[in-house]
Amino acid sequence: MKDTYIVKDVLVEITKTLKPFIERPAKEAQLMLMAFLKVDELWLLTNQRSEITDIQKLFKWVDARVKNVPLEYITNSVSFYSQEFYIAEGALIPRPETELLIDEVLKNVKSLDAKMTFVEVGVGSGIISIVLAQHFKNAKFIAVDISQEALCIAKVNIQKFGMGDRIELRLGSLLEPIDEDIDYLVSNPPYIADKTPLESNLSYEPQNALFGGVVGDEIIKELLVEVLKRKINFFTCEMGYEQKGKIQTYLSNQAFEQLDFYKDYSNFDRGFTLKL
Repeated sequence: MKDTYIVKDVLVEITKTLKPFIERPAKEAQLMLMAFLKVDELWLLTNQRSEITDIQKLFKWVDARVKNVPLEYITNSVSFYSQEFYIAEGALIPRPETELLIDEVLKNVKSLDAKMTFVEVGVGSGIISIVLAQHFKNAKFIAVDISQEALCIAKVNIQKFGMGDRIELRLGSLLEPIDEDIDYLVSNPPYIADKTPLESNLSYEPQNALFGGVVGDEIIKELLVEVLKRKINFFTCEMGYEQKGKIQTYLSNQAFEQLDFYKDYSNFDRGFTLKL
């Protein structure tokens, strides 16, 4: 292996290596090199003839991507709501559709100055609670996860964004660790049926953040039970595209003010807000 490489040549080599295995090899080569060099896209485009050294680690990243390890886990970085967050194996990689959950919450709370208690179940990397806390400056946030590994990843992001005094992390299942009154519950819970075959890259993500039970909607229904029992004012939740009818049926004999569903970027049903 040479001692010195040219940026343009490295991009060509990475793209060539990735091309048989992934859909956007040139784009991913660019993202990978940006993360490796800790530079932005403008720098990369304007420094094509620059020399770089010590790229053994970079080509280990390429080898991992060829094996279908998600790019976000390789670079330990994921973009969400126009911000960059830390991510690692042990927490689900945030999807663009989850940004819609944020939008739903913002739509339902009339005042950004509201002094409310938000609870997030299944905090994962912490992205939902962090973005909501950035909007609701006077709100209290409690974020729960069953995985200690996920909580450690969330803590990195909470510290990165200076939210240590705004978001409290708790280990536990669903709402078991929560005794406080809750104004707004949010969750992107596991909702895939247990025996559903998944793409190979999903095998690297925490399975307890993906599979929600034999049918898939069991955890959502457990949360609905808690919402009704504790009289939580709002509950915004992500769901599977085929679960709308089951949720409507489950709530058909319950008393509530409003149930609204929202769609994702592909026009599939992706979540709902229940208002008591």
